[in-house]
Amino acid sequence: MTHVPASAPLTAALAAAERGWHVFPLRPQDKRPALHGAAVCPGIGDCAGGHRKWEERATNDPDRIRRAWSTLPFNVGIATGPSGLLVVDLDKPKSKGSADTPCGVTTFRALCERAGQAVPATHTVRTASGGAHLYFTVPQGVRLANTAGKLGKLIDTRGWGGYVVAAGSITPTGSYTPVDPIPPLPLPGWLYALLAPRQASQGLMAVPSSSRASRYAAAALRAESASVQYAPQGERNATLLAAARALGRFIAWGDLPRDVVEEALQSAGECSGLSERQCRATVRSGLNWSIAHNPQRRAA
Repeated sequence: MTHVPASAPLTAALAAAERGWHVFPLRPQDKRPALHGAAVCPGIGDCAGGHRKWEERATNDPDRIRRAWSTLPFNVGIATGPSGLLVVDLDKPKSKGSADTPCGVTTFRALCERAGQAVPATHTVRTASGGAHLYFTVPQGVRLANTAGKLGKLIDTRGWGGYVVAAGSITPTGSYTPVDPIPPLPLPGWLYALLAPRQASQGLMAVPSSSRASRYAAAALRAESASVQYAPQGERNATLLAAARALGRFIAWGDLPRDVVEEALQSAGECSGLSERQCRATVRSGLNWSIAHNPQRRAA
């Protein structure tokens, strides 16, 4: 086994906790939780009122962390849900004979390109297998579950009910290493639109029924609406204006009816906390500008 300095895992756990993330111990040089299961629960301590799973016991309390890591060099797990995180896990093909299979990083780049979005520059950790974990924050009250392959082959996500191995942890196949230690970005609206449960966004994300609305235009409407709804405070009006300008071209090209775009953006803006009057003025301004600058219908 690789020698791990006794202080290294504790340092990694405390560093994660300083970011407000909730951590729990994993088995030394392993990815599995080190906490007991329900079948062998002693019913004392944290479990005195009933068995508590790792997600419930994860903490960012420095004193609890020091006590937990005082006996063994446990690896560090981050409970993504309680930490307010959604982590996109970009994996590598498991089989060495799968040279032609795109890795998760390549698939994710293609997904971003199809959505007309840049690959987000956010907090990134290189995994032991050579893949990557992209960290995003989610608004309080939003509960996104884990997914497997929903965004594409070899792309999983970790939210409520999931965890990731933190940077600084070591396994026999390699270590988890920070690649870009910047603070995580808020989850982009277009990604939220792909991950959110359909019933949670049914009203906001309604796809226009017009036969002229292309699949691309409908996807753009969903993504831009989600981007507005979950825009950070201080950026909401600017995000709404940018969304209106982005969607106005589809009105000019005949792909989306103006009233459908106005209704979706108005709803998203009000959900974000903007006033009805401010939303209406911003949407009208952005759409008028975009329509004026995109007068030509695309060739069939």
